[in-house]
Amino acid sequence: MFEIWETSEPARLISDAGSLKVALEKVDTMCRLRHDQAAAHVGETGEGYHFEIRDHDGKALARLSYVPDTSRAYQSVVVEEMRGQDGAG
Repeated sequence: MFEIWETSEPARLISDAGSLKVALEKVDTMCRLRHDQAAAHVGETGEGYHFEIRDHDGKALARLSYVPDTSRAYQSVVVEEMRGQDGAG
């Protein structure tokens, strides 16, 4: 089991996931949402957004900082190598 946290102050649990692949997809979805909100001028981007994927013991396995670039269309923050080539998930 993995947990997805937005670690900007205050930190908050966003979701959980049964696999790392699903956790990465959920982080990507959150970044897309933040990009869409920034493009629509909803909320503050400030220093950007910070996410963590944590294991069942609360240990951070991955961290991502994301600053929306509204001068272009959203591009996934998750590269294919991170998703894994075997399609398992």
